[in-house]
Amino acid sequence: MAFTTIFPILILLVFTSTINAAPPPPSSATTICQDTPYPTYCQTSLPINNSTANVHDYGRLSIQKSISSATKFAKLIDKYLFSSSDLTAGAISALKDCQYLARLNIEFLSTTYQTINTTQSTLSNTLSEYAQTIMSAILTNTDTCIDGIQSNAATWSSKNDVITPMKNDTKLYSISLALFNKGWGSSNRTSKLNSSHFNHGFKMSRKSQAILENVGRRKLLQTAGNQVVVSNIVVVNKDGTGNFTTISDAVNFAPNNSASSAGYFVIYVTSGVYEEYVNIPSKKKYLMMIGDGINKTIITGNNSVADGSTTFNSATFIVVASNFVAVNITIRNTAGAIKQQAVALRNGADLSTFYSCSFEAYQDTLYAHSLRQFYRECDIYGTVDFIFGNAAAVFQNCNLYPRLPLSGQFNAITAQGRTDPGQNTGTSIQTCNIRAADDLAGSNRTVNTYLGRPWKQYSRVVYMESFMDSLINPAGWSIWSGDFALNTSYYAEFNNTGPGSDTSQRVTWPAFHVINATDAVNFTVSNFISGDAFLPQTGVPYDSGL
Repeated sequence: MAFTTIFPILILLVFTSTINAAPPPPSSATTICQDTPYPTYCQTSLPINNSTANVHDYGRLSIQKSISSATKFAKLIDKYLFSSSDLTAGAISALKDCQYLARLNIEFLSTTYQTINTTQSTLSNTLSEYAQTIMSAILTNTDTCIDGIQSNAATWSSKNDVITPMKNDTKLYSISLALFNKGWGSSNRTSKLNSSHFNHGFKMSRKSQAILENVGRRKLLQTAGNQVVVSNIVVVNKDGTGNFTTISDAVNFAPNNSASSAGYFVIYVTSGVYEEYVNIPSKKKYLMMIGDGINKTIITGNNSVADGSTTFNSATFIVVASNFVAVNITIRNTAGAIKQQAVALRNGADLSTFYSCSFEAYQDTLYAHSLRQFYRECDIYGTVDFIFGNAAAVFQNCNLYPRLPLSGQFNAITAQGRTDPGQNTGTSIQTCNIRAADDLAGSNRTVNTYLGRPWKQYSRVVYMESFMDSLINPAGWSIWSGDFALNTSYYAEFNNTGPGSDTSQRVTWPAFHVINATDAVNFTVSNFISGDAFLPQTGVPYDSGL
């Protein structure tokens, strides 16, 4: 990437100019750093010998130093992977995840620096939210790497040599996020209490239209209104009558780095069971995958932590390409409850959309890892923490089906992973239905099912306007460990219905809130993920507000 030749020089110049700098004067550094999560570390890490330095000066220096730290860490990971002789199999798996995430962080940090380098003004809503989103993801990526090393490389003798610099990097990234939010961030969002509804159709060639007329759910493809542009379409069919017999071959064929103006490249996957692991990399932007329907087009795998995968790489279906859309597809991980963490979908794709899809597994079914995501009319099955991660994700008109867990386990629908108060992340569950899956409904066992538990310090989950059946424990929410995050998380409920929605016996933690419409509107499609900016072009219906 182009930044690899620019930023080392930039960083060297910055460090050369500050190497002999005196401690920052209290009038600037102390005042500016006190609004960050690590004031002392901020002051010592950002030495600017200028009493007139402002939040923009400190913010730019913090991001420059973050780029340097991320680059150094990426080289450290490469060194261990290519030259260390004491690596365990688990350490190799975890380090490969870290290698990928570290390079992604360098890219995100460099993009942020380019965005703020020449301005001292508040950014536009679009730029501000995008920068805050990718800076939030930087922290998520680092935390994912730490979790992977701790879980999969517990016996590796050098693990602390990797974890220690990462923890320092996390402080610097957190400071950078706080300074960005203070210096450039925009909070000028338009609240919407209405229920604006959008549904659009597709614009395509006659040939493509003829193919798509055979696709199920024709209402999605042929509704009136603004047209969704499609650049091309290929067909995947296991019997050889299409363009490809595997989904992965079709993904590889799709163009790289498409622009929105070119339209979606559509992969139509016909009915059948596809036993393959699908990975849609970042260069495959504006890709749309359409199946023949839930339980008709099925993608399945069985990777699990018990078999040596990291949670991060156990997924049957992985997508990180921005503006991805999936429709009418079932994604399964069949490893089973006994195999512990086994992900069906891992989504790290910004502005991604899943419509009328089904995700089936047990523990850790849907990994909403990072960035902005939308799910509409989807079915999600699982047991322990089956919707987890640290994306800004909205689930709308979905069916959540807790399943029968292993003996001695309880169900937790969500385990949200927000680690920093400056992150714009969280899980919003709106107008959904929560009912027991058939195996749980038919069981004679007593199984506690909770709305969620605090995986990380600033976990944030909101349920609003949803139906909760009687399987929900009256307390609503479960602890993670002792009193961890019970003061710092944010759990809220608004205007839910059903026998499980009664809040009179809910937990009494400071983290729990029964909110009103004024608060709930912050977690709608329009406000929480800026859905009005990207969803109309997908052709997927959605409700903008409450």
